[in-house]
Amino acid sequence: MQITIREGGPDDVPVILGMLDSSVEWLVSQGRTGQWGTKPLSESPSVLESVVRYMEDGEVFIAEADGVPAATVTLTDAPGAYLAHLPPPGEPERYIHWLASDRRFKGHGVGSALLAHAAEATRRAGVALLRVDCYAGDDRSLVAYYERNGFTATQAFTVGDNDWPGQLLARRV
Repeated sequence: MQITIREGGPDDVPVILGMLDSSVEWLVSQGRTGQWGTKPLSESPSVLESVVRYMEDGEVFIAEADGVPAATVTLTDAPGAYLAHLPPPGEPERYIHWLASDRRFKGHGVGSALLAHAAEATRRAGVALLRVDCYAGDDRSLVAYYERNGFTATQAFTVGDNDWPGQLLARRV
């Protein structure tokens, strides 16, 4: 399978939402509803707003597997507002948002290829710190995924009234 990475843009919003919905469907099939719930994220106006806002504030990349959009990631210069209560890193950073894949491509390395591309784009921008946050509930498998891709867990946090468990991770590039 040939993986290529291209820049994304506004025309990719439906593709990105489809990847997010595919991820939710897969998580639900695994009984893992704590991360993103049970409903398609494309039905949430706040998710659409978030995808578009991060796209406008940063860079979107789409990984294609044999020419088919398979995964996405967005890079900006700061985390989401939901992490405003955490201390800033004290240096410039690039921040990963909305890493997701079409689950038909699970296990083919498209997510890891995007994370490597994000690290290289961060380095090219003259920034040494790449950070991401993720769901840290259940068996922490998402945290372990980022650790396998060169990130180190730095700070646990919770979000919202339901104390959604999160983990902040960092990678030097």
